[in-house]
Parts: sequence; structure tokens; C-alpha cells
Amino acid sequence: MAKKVMVSGCFDLLHSGHVAFFQEAAAYGDLYVALGSDRTLFELKGRVPINSEQERLFMVRAVSHVKDAFISQGSGLLDFLEEFKALRPDVFVVNEDGHTPAKQQLCEEYGVEYVVLTRTPQAGLAPRSTTALRAINRIPFRIDLAGGWLDQPWVSKHYPGPVVTISIEPSLEFNERSGMASSTRNAAIELWGARLPLGDPEKTAKILFCYDNPPGTQEISGSQDAIGIVFPGLAKADYEGEYWPRRIERRVDEESLRFVESALYLITLGPRQDGYDVLANTRIDRDGAKALADAANDCWDAIVRRDRVAFGDAFRRSFEAQIAMFPEMVNRPILDLIDRYRADALGWKLSGAGGGGYLILVADRPIPNAIRIAARRADE
Repeated sequence: MAKKVMVSGCFDLLHSGHVAFFQEAAAYGDLYVALGSDRTLFELKGRVPINSEQERLFMVRAVSHVKDAFISQGSGLLDFLEEFKALRPDVFVVNEDGHTPAKQQLCEEYGVEYVVLTRTPQAGLAPRSTTALRAINRIPFRIDLAGGWLDQPWVSKHYPGPVVTISIEPSLEFNERSGMASSTRNAAIELWGARLPLGDPEKTAKILFCYDNPPGTQEISGSQDAIGIVFPGLAKADYEGEYWPRRIERRVDEESLRFVESALYLITLGPRQDGYDVLANTRIDRDGAKALADAANDCWDAIVRRDRVAFGDAFRRSFEAQIAMFPEMVNRPILDLIDRYRADALGWKLSGAGGGGYLILVADRPIPNAIRIAARRADE
């Protein structure tokens, strides 16, 4: 009797990469596909699908490798949980960018074999992804490497310091509310469409910051979001009690960008939950702001020297300084997950707060099933 194999996903804009994934997964047995609902896709991606859930269901069921498909009734990254329990698959298959610790843990709890596939295009066909087909959109995302929160005057007024960011290519459709500056990126798309304008990056970043925070805005988005998106490569923005930094230092040399790219590994956690308040129970003072500033300066120096051990140490200390002032940034499941990777990583932090987004690791050896990033090079 054939094994039951399960995969999950939205599978919008069905393409050859999806079919190749189904074909490879079906090699393990009879394939069942759990499709994310229109509601779930909007929650995770911040957009409605091109094809409705019923259209996607019709197309996926028509693929010869698929035994059956159904719409998942839950929400979030484990929207298929009830269907998983009912089906009781023998094997659960994901692609590298679909791997999450939560999926792996679910399979371990139910004794289900967990398989992570590498994206490999069918021979003779171009590599395809939904992101590539949609996104001719080249607006970058950004990662806050160290110093985040110092771009808020009510933090940097206690002690001045930098925020270190890296602008990254939209090689993945990073989840909304995941700490990758997706809301500021959406504002950039409203302003300029699919590409950033050419010209002075500081002027462009100021325009984006103002557009993202119109008069009357109660909670101002930090300017590191606009700077990290607009400035190619690495940026070190020095704050001293104001919303805009007094100075921005840049690095766009290939050696520095490759150093950071090679050191970072992202583990998917999903978007943070609605109603979450990162500002609850804050303890902001001079000692905390100084610890954050010192770690961010050390992080930049480690990048300049291309010292991976020092980079990981400063990366971790920056996160610990953030948590000391903003304890709601983490929860017990996140701390448990960090413990699982502690022996394999030199440093760690969350891209977002409150358990959302991605666990970002600095490591000197490959982290299995982790996502890699591509830094945005200087504009021509």
C-alpha cells in the first residue's frame, strides 16, 4: 500500500516549479496537497491571490502527480493542522523556503517523516518561483543587523548610537509583519511602483520616511526602515535623540556584502500575531541604550574587519540589549528555539518582535534548511 504524502502551500500562479515540486514529492507515495485559503494568504503575504482558492484547487487537482487536494481551514503557517491530523500522512514534504521549525516539530510529535527538498528546475526549463513571476517588483526589503530601536528618539536620547542595516533583494516574498520593513516597503511601492528612483539615496529615503509617517501619525516608524530599503548594501545610521540620523556611513564593496551574505541564515517563524504590544513592560535607560549602541558599533567594526566570530558576538549582544529594554520582544517558544540552535550559531536575533518573522542566525557553517539572503548591490 502506497504511503500518504502531504504538502502545503498557496500555489498561486501555478508554474513549472510547482509541478516539479509535486512530481518530486509524489515519488514518496500518494500525494495530498493542502492549499492555503484566500484568507490565510492575505494574512501571511498581505495581498489577495491572483487566483481564488477554488481556482487553485481546480488546477492543483488537475496535476497528474496529485492524488487529491483540499483547502486548509485553519490559519497561519500551520493552517493545515486539522487536515494533517485527519489524513495522518506518512511523509510531509517541504521546499527549503517552506521549512519551519513548527512544521518539523509537528511531524516529530506525530511520527511523520519530514523531508526538505532543494528547489531544482526540470531539465531544460528555466527556474521558476511565484515571487519571480509576480515581481518584476524590485523594491528591496531590509534587515536590521544591530542597534534597532536607537532610531526612536525616546531611546537614543538616553545614549546616542547607530542602527546597522542591510538592503536585501526581494528573492523571497517575506511575510508581512515580520520585521523586514514590509510596511515601509509597501509605502515605497505606493510611491514609486516596482522600482526605487535613481538619485541621492538620502533624499529618497527622507521622502519615503515622510510618506510612511504623514502628519498625525501616532507611532512613528523608525527611519532605519526607509534607510535600509533605499541605501544599497550596508548602512550605519548614527542617531542622537532625533528621528533622522546625524550621519549615515555606507559600505557597498563586494567583500563586505559577501561576508554578511555568507554569515546569515534565516529560520521562518511566520508573522507576529495581531494585538501584540512590544512596548509593554519596557525598561529604557542609559545603561540599556549604551549596551545597544556599543553592540551596534562592534557589529559594524566586525563587518569592516570581516571577523565572523566578532560579528556573531555583537549580533547576539545587540539582541540581548534589545530584550533587556523590550522584554516582550521574545517569548518562551522563541527562547526554546534559540537553545536548539545555540551550539551551531555564533549569534542570533529576531527580525521581528514578539516571536514573529524570522530567527536570524550568524554561523560559520551551513544551517540545514535555512533561508539565505542576497544583498542589494549599488545601483548602476
